Amino acid sequence: MAVKSEDNKNKGKITLDRNILVSIINLATKEINGVESVCNKHRPLIKRIFNRYDDGVEVKFEKNGALTIDVYINIYIGFKVPDIAFRVQENIRNSLATMVALKPMKINVHILDVECDKEVSDA
Repeated sequence: MAVKSEDNKNKGKITLDRNILVSIINLATKEINGVESVCNKHRPLIKRIFNRYDDGVEVKFEKNGALTIDVYINIYIGFKVPDIAFRVQENIRNSLATMVALKPMKINVHILDVECDKEVSDA
């Protein structure tokens, strides 16, 4: 399924699969210190079983062409929630701009759980 198609004056067409965007977003999210995992617990079980590519990431293209991203994460205890959410948003925005020249309109970060396994070392 193609999600972006761009015609560059006689240079050809660029087409990206939605799974590529999900992979970029997933990696950008996991790079942030304090993020334990990207999770898909919010989704119904049947969708989790049959669609394993969108682990906690939802990518939506609106009718006006705007890109909206929802990321569902678990964080470690002791980290500041607003700081982690902001850093996740910025890293996703920078990764998409650098790798595929896309600028999302909205990046929503949903924190579903706090893990107590790791102590705060660098918050």
